[in-house]
Amino acid sequence: MLETLTAEIIAIGSELLASDRTDTNSLWLTEKLNSIGIEVKLKTIVGDDDARLEEAIKDAARRSKIVITTGGLGPTEDDVTRKVAARALGRRLSLNETILEELRQKFLSFGQPMPERNSRQAMVIEDAEVLPNPNGSAPGMFIEHEGAAIVLLPGPPREMRPMFENHVQPRLVSRAGSVKVLRRMLRVAGLGESAVDEKIAPIYTKYENPQTTILFNQSEIEIHLTARGRSETEANTLLDHLSEQLEERLGNAVFSFAGETMEQVVGLKLSVGGYTLAVAESCTGGLIAQRLTDVAGSSKYFIEGVVAYSNEAKTRTLDVKRKLLLAHGAVSAEVAEAMAVGIRKRSGADFGLSVTGIAGPGGGSEEKPVGLVFIALADEVQTKSRKLQIPGDRQLVRWRASQAALDLLRRRLI
Repeated sequence: MLETLTAEIIAIGSELLASDRTDTNSLWLTEKLNSIGIEVKLKTIVGDDDARLEEAIKDAARRSKIVITTGGLGPTEDDVTRKVAARALGRRLSLNETILEELRQKFLSFGQPMPERNSRQAMVIEDAEVLPNPNGSAPGMFIEHEGAAIVLLPGPPREMRPMFENHVQPRLVSRAGSVKVLRRMLRVAGLGESAVDEKIAPIYTKYENPQTTILFNQSEIEIHLTARGRSETEANTLLDHLSEQLEERLGNAVFSFAGETMEQVVGLKLSVGGYTLAVAESCTGGLIAQRLTDVAGSSKYFIEGVVAYSNEAKTRTLDVKRKLLLAHGAVSAEVAEAMAVGIRKRSGADFGLSVTGIAGPGGGSEEKPVGLVFIALADEVQTKSRKLQIPGDRQLVRWRASQAALDLLRRRLI
């Protein structure tokens, strides 16, 4: 079996533990490391806590040949990476006069003196190679430590990325050797996680390379494949061989073969076929139109979207008959189909797509509970609808309804 070099990433900063922040640096570094045959085995987020960060660096240095930290190299009291990394590695930390003078000159070039607290950014770990940072004030460091490479990078992406590409990646390429690691993601709609696994487990369990992981996100199943090869061609061949078998087993449920979103796939099919689309939405409140128009070039196929939330709007804008609303209610197959026909007629599009439902948390009844959704698609040949009972909170019901509606159109376009 091919042996790959493994790495760990430690993202540093208490702000990264907040509920509204995402550690995008680790995602970017993982992609870059994978591209040169280095597999990331662990990512850790550590707040500005000396003891926990020291423990994280010590453990990572024992386990992995490459350890990359991001963040904590700034001038403030809570930027602790330099001193903690030195302590974790058992090395001295000393002031580098050359770096200090470069920092002073950099501030002078901006027309201001250097604040004294920035001098701590000139503190360098013993025997570390300093990595220049033309895009900021915090230099990075590359440290050879007991057979492992310890790399300290700044947190801001505009500083971290060029530093990694220009000064770290070239050093790691030679360490990685000839093994290449490639990833591919298939996306599946209309099937649950257990149903997907039941269908494809007899296939993927035969393979140690590629490795297969099945994940469920808010509206679809993701099948992640990871292959190792002596070259990109070999790794791609392995991915092709397995993915083709999985696609054959799952059929039209697979809508994405390289990680594309549902709206990208639908948009491409509409564009290639020369078709146009208009949408009428109630419970999704314009989410389908937003997703479609997030795709560059959507003006080629997307005509218009209408949010007809009230019964009056459905009648006035989409020509849904009042007697239909009285007889079946706004959340019904009949009204969904009338909405699809109405938006198609109004816009002159080839396809009219609609959704109506109860997103919650209130508004449901025993007959029509929260999560009940009807989607419909109208074209020149036929009008079809589907009834869905979608679990989840208001946001999930809306998102999953938009996904199901787009998938209904995708299957029609196949």
